Amino acid sequence: MLNNGFKINECDKCVYVKNTKRGYVILCLYIDDMLIIGSDDQMIKSTKDMLKERFDMKDMGLADLILGIKISITQNGLLLSQSHYVDKILEKFNVGDTSVAQTPVDITQHLSKNRGEGVVQLEYSRIIDSLMYLMTCTRPDLAYAVSRLSRYTSNPSSEHWKSMARLLRYLRYTRNNGLHYGQDPAVIEGYSNANWISDMKDSKSTSGYVFTLGGAAIAWKSSKQNLIARSTIESEFIALDKAGEEAKCYVNLWKAFQDGQSLCRLFAYIVIANRLLVELKV
Repeated sequence: MLNNGFKINECDKCVYVKNTKRGYVILCLYIDDMLIIGSDDQMIKSTKDMLKERFDMKDMGLADLILGIKISITQNGLLLSQSHYVDKILEKFNVGDTSVAQTPVDITQHLSKNRGEGVVQLEYSRIIDSLMYLMTCTRPDLAYAVSRLSRYTSNPSSEHWKSMARLLRYLRYTRNNGLHYGQDPAVIEGYSNANWISDMKDSKSTSGYVFTLGGAAIAWKSSKQNLIARSTIESEFIALDKAGEEAKCYVNLWKAFQDGQSLCRLFAYIVIANRLLVELKV
């Protein structure tokens, strides 16, 4: 790749960029899956030909599904969704329940560690794994709920299962939700927040952040803080510090591309596809 004019992005080593006077080509690599995005059809074709000379590969044509993410071109932009994956989760783990919930979490329900015998622990952990994949790819609205429930994977109780059932009902209600990227705003916007002492048992707060580009989220996270904050403002600063680390990464990634507005949707596309390379910590 480097011998053919591509440069490795320092923020994400699996993104290769080639800029010329004619246009640009961006290549995203994930194990043996690949996305090639460019401004010029001939540059894309020459990139494919170069790769075929060195590797045994199959051209799948215009991308419409990759790594379980459905890609839809709309009149105003690009839509990433996983409704088919939601259906699989509900068919496997929520058979017979046809009710829905309009929110993922019941804020009046306070969860704590189970001191008794666990309730169907293996099934609980399998659901968490499935939900993590969905949340990581296209569903930032699940971040807090999945992070919260994953803390009790080793020994879930009936109360934890009650919250899990509500989350699955919320999935049914929001089956078609996804990320829709447009041309504007062509600037990365970031938000962070913290819930001071969200868990009275260990006095730790919960952090959260989200970054948007082109009208949809490109990065998000909700997790319990490692430190014990002594005040609301301290918990906010801890959350802001984590958000700042993430912001630096995406600003560096953004700088590698030219013509920000025309690349807005493509950049978001790249970020989502490569989120799977980052270990999710909850």
